[in-house]
Amino acid sequence: MNLANKITVARIGLIPLFYLALQPYPVWMTERFDLLALLDEYGSYIAVGLFILAAATDKLDGYIARKYSQITNFGKLIDPLADKLLISVALLMLVQLHLVPAWAAVAIIGREIFVTGIRILASAQKTALAADRYGKIKMVLQVAAIAAILLNNYPIALFTSFRLDMTLLYVAVIMTIYSGYRYFRNAAPQLKLQP
Repeated sequence: MNLANKITVARIGLIPLFYLALQPYPVWMTERFDLLALLDEYGSYIAVGLFILAAATDKLDGYIARKYSQITNFGKLIDPLADKLLISVALLMLVQLHLVPAWAAVAIIGREIFVTGIRILASAQKTALAADRYGKIKMVLQVAAIAAILLNNYPIALFTSFRLDMTLLYVAVIMTIYSGYRYFRNAAPQLKLQP
């Protein structure tokens, strides 16, 4: 396994740690275990650090794969899967904590499932579909929105009551849906689908 793929696999490995950091623990557990007490108090900060680290590795593994000619079929499969897992787990946790409306998570995760279906169809037809810049923009917006929500709108909340975190989330939902529409529109002629 080359370095780029190892970084991608490490990104997937950070997802359970993110989940554990953000998980609410019952009082009897936090009173008994110091680590859980630490996670109970600082878990959201640890979670945002892990989330940003995991999101940053997406750029790093892609850069290394291109620079050192380490692009592999495994990497092509696992890299977008790692991104979808990271975003989906983060959104589901935020819905569970009542920090994100369920409809926003459904819109984003639904788009990812839809695009994955198109990629599977393209693969079955031996067709390569390239991601466009809108897909990259939606990923950046999703990461920014989730990080801002995890930080409870800090440091913006120090200066104003404006909810930048939720604004970023709504913009991310719009861009996610739009990028999914563009992906389908561009894929349809190659896959002989009607948009």
